[in-house]
Amino acid sequence: MAEAADFQGTRPSPARRWLRRTASAVLGAPLLAGLLAVPAAGAAPAAEPAKAPTGSRTVAVSLNTLSPSVPAEDDTLTVSGTLTNKGKETISSAEVDLRVGPRLSGRGEVDDASKRSAYVPGVDPVTVGDNYTVKFPKLAKGISQDFTLTVPVDKLGLDDPGVYQLGVSVSGRTTTAPYEQVLGIERSFLPWQPEASDSRTKLTFLWPLIASPHVTAETRSDEQQTPVFTNDELAKELAPGGRLEQMVSLGSRLPVTWVVDPDLLASVAAMAGKYEVESGDTTVPGKNQAVAKQWLTALEKVVEDGKVIALPFADPDLASIAHRGKNVSGTLSHLQNASAVAATTVETILHVKPSTDFAWPVNGAVDSSIVDVATSAGAHNVIARSDSFRESTELPYTPTAARPIGGGTTAVVADARLSTLFDGDMSRAGSSTRAVQKFLAQTLALTEQAPDNERSIVVAPPRMPTAAQAQTMARALEGLAGNRWTQPSDLVAAAEVKPDPRATSKLPRASAYPKKLRAQELPTQAFQDIRTTQGSLDSFETILTQPERVVTPFGNAVNRSMSTSWRGRSLETQQYRDAVRDYLQSLTSEVQLIEKSDVTLSGRSATIPVTVQNKLVQGVDRLVLRLTSDNIRLKFNDDGSMAELPVSVAGGHSQSVKFDTATSANGRAQVTARLYTEDGTQYGEEMTFTVKVSEVTPTVLLVIAGGLLLLVLAGIRMYSHRKRAVASDTADGNGDGPEQPSDPTPDTGPESGAPSGTGEKVDR
Repeated sequence: MAEAADFQGTRPSPARRWLRRTASAVLGAPLLAGLLAVPAAGAAPAAEPAKAPTGSRTVAVSLNTLSPSVPAEDDTLTVSGTLTNKGKETISSAEVDLRVGPRLSGRGEVDDASKRSAYVPGVDPVTVGDNYTVKFPKLAKGISQDFTLTVPVDKLGLDDPGVYQLGVSVSGRTTTAPYEQVLGIERSFLPWQPEASDSRTKLTFLWPLIASPHVTAETRSDEQQTPVFTNDELAKELAPGGRLEQMVSLGSRLPVTWVVDPDLLASVAAMAGKYEVESGDTTVPGKNQAVAKQWLTALEKVVEDGKVIALPFADPDLASIAHRGKNVSGTLSHLQNASAVAATTVETILHVKPSTDFAWPVNGAVDSSIVDVATSAGAHNVIARSDSFRESTELPYTPTAARPIGGGTTAVVADARLSTLFDGDMSRAGSSTRAVQKFLAQTLALTEQAPDNERSIVVAPPRMPTAAQAQTMARALEGLAGNRWTQPSDLVAAAEVKPDPRATSKLPRASAYPKKLRAQELPTQAFQDIRTTQGSLDSFETILTQPERVVTPFGNAVNRSMSTSWRGRSLETQQYRDAVRDYLQSLTSEVQLIEKSDVTLSGRSATIPVTVQNKLVQGVDRLVLRLTSDNIRLKFNDDGSMAELPVSVAGGHSQSVKFDTATSANGRAQVTARLYTEDGTQYGEEMTFTVKVSEVTPTVLLVIAGGLLLLVLAGIRMYSHRKRAVASDTADGNGDGPEQPSDPTPDTGPESGAPSGTGEKVDR
């Protein structure tokens, strides 16, 4: 009858056609291969041709759209995609067929089906029928061709609810293989649940708003302390179509739990006002205030009724801290500070009270040290992942996410298969559609594992999803909108669900931590650099009259230095830490001693002034200026070779601090001046200068006394001579007397025009 049908020009039934194709492929291929394998007599071996896809891998099939993702009974299924001939020959009589079935049993079968690449007769779905095909007379090599298949859902042969395989294949002929065969196939999944299930899985989907650090420690000296950004890349993410704009826009209509880095909110809030951007060796005014304001307004409206989880400020890398930083003094206190400011930041900007009780290590990979670090910062819930918490028993189902791990701490274990589905490049339509359908299939298969055992499942997607990944995640959640086998939940509720006693709650060993993740951790040197910077900041803070203007921006910068986003970016994170340190050093150097030239002392006692300059816009106090001498004959305040005086200088001013000195002999003394904080910590660089002592000797005093005596004797002689002359004139009867000389003119001598000697002369 099959032969009669062929003679009449009609196509056999799908089952018969499949049987004939299979027989042709099985019987004809070996014969053809044998004929081609016999070389002509005396012929030289031919050069090996370049390899090209053959068989069912000849044509690459991409499924770009599948609508609806979860069909109902009265729907029409539309599948569109692209065919690309990767082989070396033109394909003739090409036919695109839609294949459905059989029903898959369990999550494992879904995984197995997605791994197959070649066509497997008897395992892959059968064609729907001849009425739902697309034909191409030719598919030239290297050429792509779009297709669209449309089939009423009631023609798909769907029976019981569950996950069905769905495939699109292309068959045809080539010159080498002039018989009909499957030359390409792509598989997907079709969840079939026409009515809501009696038992539904509670699903929590995390929606992260996290970004790399963009704000430096530098602020301008104006009252608002205008912040300085490393670049303006954040604005691109906030602008329409950008990654963060898409996250807010898409998440606004989805039942998700918002997981927010407070540093991102603080950065956008700073951008919404006046800000500057580094440009070479200078800065330029930022111009994206409108974009920042629009994004914040949209986010505030979205989260007003939603659940918000606030991570520690700047999303610190918990694993790096646990493995490389916790033994560096001060590291854990930075983490605690980052946790403390998280709630305040979110409440101030978004006007909602977040939960700060959750820690999220990278990729949910945990060990006991990571959990210890997380709990030390106040978290009682750690977001882990099931590929880290591997089940010790063969459970026939996926257990609930919440696991008690001791000490009042709960591990909220996200499902690894669902969480990693969106990790790849979702910018290609085929990849995005495949991820969406697999997500829907896995959630339905998960629910069917134990329909009488309602469970709570958590999905933790990529930490910083791209715009394409966010769009794919949104499509996947939209496919669950009918709540046919799932119902939305939030992370706080998921953490409070009664744990499954059969699920593992044992933390992985430290050696089980993934090597790839460990290689990306911040080095110990990073935490040592942070400790050094913090030490300098602590000393600087103590002398400031307005310390909050410095402590807040630098404290935030220190937290940003520990951000998870630095993983795999060792050079960039080093540059950021160096920039923070260098800017702090430039500020501390604004309070300094003015270089002093050599000093000459004339006499046994004098006053030496030392000038302290403050170029900061705010005043400094609680400083001490200490002078020390290396010559015991030069004493300060009559009590020794060292003296200290307090220092307080207004912003933008200088102050001279005067020290009383006493000497007992001529000579030179090397004096060192240095600033200290009140607790004795050295501040800034020391300054040295030389004091030359020039005491008045007894010989000099004797010469001076002799000179004075001669002047006195000369005066007496002149007086006596004048008196005798007056008496003589009187005796001669001449009343006028001789002309009297005027008072003698002092002999001052010409002023010297030579420059003053080097050094600084200090007289008593």
